[in-house]
Amino acid sequence: MARSRLSAQSLQAQMKSGSRAPAGEPPAARGRQDPAQAAAVHKGATHEVRIIGGQWKRRRLKVSNLPGLRPTADRVRETLFNWLAHQAGGDLTGWRCLDAFAGTGALGLEAASRGAAAVTLVESQKDAVRHLQAAVHTLQASTVRVVQGDGLSALRQHTAGSLHLVFLDPPFASDAALYEATLKAAETALADTGLIYLEAGQEWPAERLAEWGLQRLRHLKAGQVHAHLLARAPVA
Repeated sequence: MARSRLSAQSLQAQMKSGSRAPAGEPPAARGRQDPAQAAAVHKGATHEVRIIGGQWKRRRLKVSNLPGLRPTADRVRETLFNWLAHQAGGDLTGWRCLDAFAGTGALGLEAASRGAAAVTLVESQKDAVRHLQAAVHTLQASTVRVVQGDGLSALRQHTAGSLHLVFLDPPFASDAALYEATLKAAETALADTGLIYLEAGQEWPAERLAEWGLQRLRHLKAGQVHAHLLARAPVA
């Protein structure tokens, strides 16, 4: 999901207060905002995200600033789409994509800007959905569809093997069970050569991902964010 980054001081404080999980087990994700930040956000407030590349390069879009929404940082997003371009051998022309926890829509709209044929943005919060619809209208993004609903349910409803790219960026406060369920559903919906982008508050070890038939192609740690690019593991 897309959403505002914490200051270095807040991140350090959050690390000190957060609990650790047993070795090899992803810990419960930490909250996206500290109480002071959450209290400062009022309903209906907005901020902006910038599209980095493609046909809408440098376009700035107003997005909802609801508690818990944090846009994926420009540096992380740029690195991700460099990874994707390398895997695709160019842009994302013809790709079918789903952003299961769209938030501000930064990931899905970036994919559409870079040529994706169909992008579905799934978001549960009504105010965030309204801002996503406004962004799609502003860009006249005919390949983008906004759906208000649950990301896990949306993945489970997709035809097996129908998606080239799935973005998974659940709220950092989500427990391991949600991550596991969405990874399993995403793997089922994924085309044979498809990819999953997983953003989380902790690194997911290769042995855990292998339980759902996935392998890790790339990993980046930026602050408290762990970015993973995943694919189906080769069949032995």
